Amino acid sequence: MIKTNRENEAILAKASSLRWEVGEDFHDSLMEAIYQDAARISERAVKRAHEKPKFNWERTLDWLLTSRWTGFPIMFLMLTVVFWLTIAGANVPSSMLATSLLDTIHPALKSFSADIGLAWWLDGLLIDGIYLAMAWVVSVMLPPMAIFFPLFTLLEDFGYLPRVAFNLDNLFKKAGAHGKQGLTMAMGYGCNAAGVIATRVIDSPRERLIAIITNNFALCNGRWPTQILIASLFIGSLAPAGLAGLVSAGAVVGVALLGVVLTFVTSWFLSRTMLKGEASAFSLELPPYRPPRILQTLYTSLIDRTIFVLWRAVVFAVPAGALIWLLSNIHVADASLAEHIINFFNPFGLLIGLNGVILLAYVIAIPANEIVIPTILMLTVLSAKIAGYGEGAGVMFELDQLQDYLNVFKAGGWTLLTAANLMLFSLVHNPCSTTLYTIYKETGSKKWTAVSAFLPIVMGLILCFLVAQIWRLLG
Repeated sequence: MIKTNRENEAILAKASSLRWEVGEDFHDSLMEAIYQDAARISERAVKRAHEKPKFNWERTLDWLLTSRWTGFPIMFLMLTVVFWLTIAGANVPSSMLATSLLDTIHPALKSFSADIGLAWWLDGLLIDGIYLAMAWVVSVMLPPMAIFFPLFTLLEDFGYLPRVAFNLDNLFKKAGAHGKQGLTMAMGYGCNAAGVIATRVIDSPRERLIAIITNNFALCNGRWPTQILIASLFIGSLAPAGLAGLVSAGAVVGVALLGVVLTFVTSWFLSRTMLKGEASAFSLELPPYRPPRILQTLYTSLIDRTIFVLWRAVVFAVPAGALIWLLSNIHVADASLAEHIINFFNPFGLLIGLNGVILLAYVIAIPANEIVIPTILMLTVLSAKIAGYGEGAGVMFELDQLQDYLNVFKAGGWTLLTAANLMLFSLVHNPCSTTLYTIYKETGSKKWTAVSAFLPIVMGLILCFLVAQIWRLLG
């Protein structure tokens, strides 16, 4: 029987009071108090055949949440609800932030720049490059994190997350990892950098490294928009109109589940190669169920997690925005540097079922996954000379209608294979700069930071190549 923290505290308090009351008989009285508490706990926990069992809601809830038959379905349902609330709830505030930062402040900055006579290149670099990149990161990243992290912290405070770790312990142990990796993986769905920080709960350095390296396979909130958009445009369109939304959602869930599978497979591989060793014993003390502490939850989730991670992402978005604008506006031999790089990447990109635009977009967007789609749109319009979309070279943009997205992508030569492999590559590629910096700060090792960066991208390229070859064989 695992004793809860609350029960341990009660025993210690009783022992402390007895110490002053009994003097020399303290030891005997202490033992008597312990036996009395043990008897009380056994009365509550042990079922006797000749007695009618007493209902205990904590025991009943533990049975539901940790049973092999109900624990996993409840866990998947709970996480699905959290993800749905995060995605659905973030739509309105994301739209409001985008309207304010992109549709109002950006034109105002352009107008102010024209009024003071700022040089065109400085105007483009600062406003169309750096400012837009930061604006995209804030508008896409802030609302989901502000919803996901409080919900996640509420589950943690209530005492549910330790039960999730208990359920997943056996699976992670078979992969040579630690049961608490299930918690860090779940945190990664909000932000991989936050997931990396969460690995501090794992005591074993070896198992903590495994959790850090594999956290990138959890789809962070910066990658959900890409998955949902591409699935809606290309996968959902294959089904009848009434089932399109369901099919699209199924495709996104399938990619997320593939990430879970890759987490186990990669953990198993690492535990038998670079990070050999046996999984450590997982002694888990299930905490009591507690009512949520709203103010503390908001502080922990919004200040310690959301603002901290967002600030790092904004800082790394600055060089990305500058690079996007410079590559699109510096010309060599009648073509921009971006077009030269796209043409260089294109043969390899097409070989693995992608294209040069997507590869360049992912190189540029290492600082933040949130700018991948705006960058792909801008580079597609630039390289394919598509008229009527965007505001010029180096100016990232998004579109209002799904049909407009489809028009631009098809004009850029996209096929169903391109879309499917983009969804796979969005899952399995290098972590963003914020996550890589966090990995370096947490590990203090350039070696493990490099492994965390290159292992996923090599896996992603191989996976896309295999899918492309199978596609061509079947097609």
